[in-house]
Amino acid sequence: MRTYSRIRKMLIATAAIAITTGLAGPVALAQSPAYPSKTVRIVINYTPGGPSDLVARSVAAKMGEIFGQSFVVDNMPSANGAIGTMTVARAAPDGHTLLISSAGHTSLAAALYTDKLPFDPFRDMTPVGMLLISTQMIVAHPSLNVKTIAELVKMAKSRPGQINYGSVGVGSPNHLGIELMKSMAGIDMLHVPYKGTSQVMQDLVAGRVQLMLNSMATVVPFVRSGKLVALAVGSPARSSAAPDVPTMIESGFPGFEVSTWWAMFAPNKTPTALVTRLNSVTHQVLADPQLAKTFSAQGAEPAGSTPEFVTKLMREEYDRWRKVIADARIVAE
Repeated sequence: MRTYSRIRKMLIATAAIAITTGLAGPVALAQSPAYPSKTVRIVINYTPGGPSDLVARSVAAKMGEIFGQSFVVDNMPSANGAIGTMTVARAAPDGHTLLISSAGHTSLAAALYTDKLPFDPFRDMTPVGMLLISTQMIVAHPSLNVKTIAELVKMAKSRPGQINYGSVGVGSPNHLGIELMKSMAGIDMLHVPYKGTSQVMQDLVAGRVQLMLNSMATVVPFVRSGKLVALAVGSPARSSAAPDVPTMIESGFPGFEVSTWWAMFAPNKTPTALVTRLNSVTHQVLADPQLAKTFSAQGAEPAGSTPEFVTKLMREEYDRWRKVIADARIVAE
């Protein structure tokens, strides 16, 4: 089963668990030892201004309210996210240094770099829980003059290697998603990697790159303003944030599902009681109606989960994208 479908089904199950166990209730907090005793640092592997930055800052602000302590976001996009993840992996396992990350810097990084990473996301990180999932959307600059995936494929076949697409780096979800489409369609396009979301979006909107697969949280505002053209979404069903945009499955790509998810992680060996407490608070954060409304308007949905679900999802993503990497002969930079 694909990522988006699994997480949507998980949402229902998690909601039931929260209701029956009081997962997000105040009793669990009252019984926990004093925490936090100082400012909590939340590291993200992305530049300021992108969707991950928005997610992290929204979650940090709400957690700060709940705990009555400062939760600050630290942007560390260097080395394709390796520096930020390694910083958290090597931090004291006391809950005062956390990571908000996605598949791109956890399971996909492991699939791409194999034994070259200075950390093992499965061994050195402890999942706290899922936060959000966002549908991926394929968008084009208006100058490319295509309005559907069929038109894009036809053009790409007539101009092999001449259409370019941007990503936030080699092996990133938006890179691998387009590579999957290329493989399924039998087309060739030029990959242009960037170091961050803000840089690639700036060039995409300016027309310096022509195409991109990215989270709806990032691209929908530009689609609504007419600066980009939406071609398809990577979810199994159309998104309520863009109901007129067909899915990739409707566009002739059966089984094509690509989504972006964000989860919270703590260093390995963080006490189970503390992980449970942090997980409880993430559910409280995600239950906030205003935050849910803000994220939903941009195509993202709250997706609170157990820590175990994150581990299982990472394993599945590793296996899935490892094959795409091998088939496309993608080599880590």
